[in-house]
Amino acid sequence: RENAFNEILIKDITSDFACFGLWGPNARQIIQSVTTYDMSHENFPFMHSREIEIAGVILRATRITYVGELGWELYIESDQASKVWTTLIDAGKNHGMKTCGYRAIESLRLEKGYRAWGVEISTETNPWDAGLGFAVAMKKDSFVGKVALMKSKEDVTRKLVAILFDDIRQVPLGNEPVRVGGQIVGRIKSGGQGYTLGKAIGYAYLPIAHSEAGTILDVEFFGQWRQGVIATEPLFDPTNAKIRA
Repeated sequence: RENAFNEILIKDITSDFACFGLWGPNARQIIQSVTTYDMSHENFPFMHSREIEIAGVILRATRITYVGELGWELYIESDQASKVWTTLIDAGKNHGMKTCGYRAIESLRLEKGYRAWGVEISTETNPWDAGLGFAVAMKKDSFVGKVALMKSKEDVTRKLVAILFDDIRQVPLGNEPVRVGGQIVGRIKSGGQGYTLGKAIGYAYLPIAHSEAGTILDVEFFGQWRQGVIATEPLFDPTNAKIRA
C-alpha cells in the first residue's frame, strides 16, 4: 500500500492488435526479404523491440521466442494483419515455412522449458520454486513484493523439474502422481510430446531431496506405473545458440 498509485487508467487493447510468431532457422531470411530494416543480430539483438515496416504496414517486431528458435513476435493493428500475413506466407514459400498452431508451440516450449502461466506457474508459486529466480532483480533497493520474495527464498522446499520418458506415446496429461522409492512425492503439472527429443516430457514440483538430475522415478499412467528420469534443463539447445543466432 505504501507504493500505491494515486490514479490508474487501464484500457483493454487486446482486440486492437494481432500477433504473429515467426520462428525458425530461416526466420531472419524470410523477414529480411520483406522489410528494409536491418534485421541482423548486430542491429537487432535478442530481447530488443523495434518498429519496422512490412508491406507498407508499420508494426512492432520484438525479438523474443516461446519455442526456442531464432525469431520475432510481430504486433500489427488488426485491420492490417491479413496484409502482413499474406506477405509473410508468400515470402516463406521458398524457405520451407509452415503455419502451426498452439499444440506445436506447446511441444516446443516444453522442450525448451519455458513456463506457462496457469500451468507450471501461478499466484501460488514463487520464482525460486519455478526456477525463475534469475528474472528477479533482488539487487534493487526496493520494489513491491521484495520482502515477501526474500522470505520465500529462505524457505524453498521444492523445485520444478523436467521428467523424460523414453516412450513418446506415454504422455502425462497433468495431475498424475509421481513416486520415488515407493513414496508419492508430487504430481505432474504439465506434459506433452517432445518431437525433437523423441521422448515424452512432464514437469512436476518435487521436494528438493528428490529433484536432482538423473533421479529415477515412477509416474502413474492410467493405473500403471512407468519409469521416467529427471533431466537437466533446458532439454533443448542448452547454450541458447539458436535464439541468439
